[in-house]
Amino acid sequence: PVPANGGTLDLEFEAIRRGIASFDRLWLRWQGPFGLVWNQVMLPVERKVAVLPNVNSARDEAITLLQRSALADGHAQKRAGQGREFEALKDYQPGMGRRMIDWKRSARHGKLLAREFRIEENNNIVLAIDSGRLMCEPVDGVPKVDRAVTAALLSAFIALKGGDLVSLFSFDARPRVSSGAVRGSPSFTMIQKRAAEIDYSTEETNFTLALTTLSAKLDRRSLVIVFTDFVDPISAELMLRTVGRLTERHLVLFMLMRDLELETLADMAPAAPEDVARSVTAGDLLRQR
Repeated sequence: PVPANGGTLDLEFEAIRRGIASFDRLWLRWQGPFGLVWNQVMLPVERKVAVLPNVNSARDEAITLLQRSALADGHAQKRAGQGREFEALKDYQPGMGRRMIDWKRSARHGKLLAREFRIEENNNIVLAIDSGRLMCEPVDGVPKVDRAVTAALLSAFIALKGGDLVSLFSFDARPRVSSGAVRGSPSFTMIQKRAAEIDYSTEETNFTLALTTLSAKLDRRSLVIVFTDFVDPISAELMLRTVGRLTERHLVLFMLMRDLELETLADMAPAAPEDVARSVTAGDLLRQR
């Protein structure tokens, strides 16, 4: 029964996939006091709810990776490497590159000294996700675009923890989602919400338009990670042609997924002549990839 002064109603929904859930209207029906009739009303809702990707597994993997480079007290360890930020001078050891030698200070101290650099932070990282038709095909029961979103969120979590700038970008026939560069661990929630806006598309991917638009948005040298897929060498060649201008200034990485279905067909033991033809065809497609 409905109280005379109204009341509240809590409804629980279970989302079956990632995305934006749209609630246009709500129908309510309740019985009268004697159970002989019921009252029914339709309420306009016009509300959208972001169904966020499940990042529990990605977060656990990211924390494990971050713990490897952490000190015993929990602080991040400075990582030495082929960076550009000067860290310290140390004695030259056999096997070091000659470019690392600081000749002026070596002459002053009477021994060879080498410059040690650390991997710089404050890098600009762009996670570009292709949400076109090919990326909506399932791999082991999960659409490729969902796997790409999970991998991108794992990368974003680690990069934000490391002090880098991260931006999310998605595209199919045209650019769809562009988050802008953010910094700091609290920004991961915003990246996660924008990832929920990446929808499943039936349109062919337009790499030329997407990467040209992305290049115009970048005002500093960036690492661009493109999560995508292709089916034949021709489409791959067209994709690589469009990335030429982007690679003049930025570092571009393409992240592709293993085709488990083709691998299973190629390795399947043949039981009939048509099985041999199927395995050979699958093997040719794998070599093309």
